[in-house]
Amino acid sequence: MKLFLIMVLLAAAASPPALAADVGVSVSIGQPGFYGRLDYGGYPPPQLIYRQPRMIQHVPVGRPPIYLNVPPSHSRNWGRYCGRYNACDERVYFVRNNWYEREYAPRYQQRNNQRGERRDDQRNDHQGNNGNGNGRGRNH
Repeated sequence: MKLFLIMVLLAAAASPPALAADVGVSVSIGQPGFYGRLDYGGYPPPQLIYRQPRMIQHVPVGRPPIYLNVPPSHSRNWGRYCGRYNACDERVYFVRNNWYEREYAPRYQQRNNQRGERRDDQRNDHQGNNGNGNGRGRNH
């Protein structure tokens, strides 16, 4: 009996855990907790953390600035974190997170939900079409 238990324990230890899973969390633009580049066009003027844009490297003249929502520690230590946002060679304005959550995110979600509903409506227009496809209709 001891030998059997030892064998079972060794087999269990050698095999990968059956219940282990990689769990990832993805936060998209328009959701609370999103940090990254924002498309400023068509939104109310952003509340900025600094009046002047931050630059780490030389920025070509004529390139428009970008707007980012970042954690406070990233904006304070921008030289350390600019690479995470591919923005070391950009003029960057940091928006206040409360502006992002109160103004930007709700409008972004509203705009994208309306677009999504239109796409769904267009797809539903063809649901009643019983074409001659290879589906599982009654006559197949």
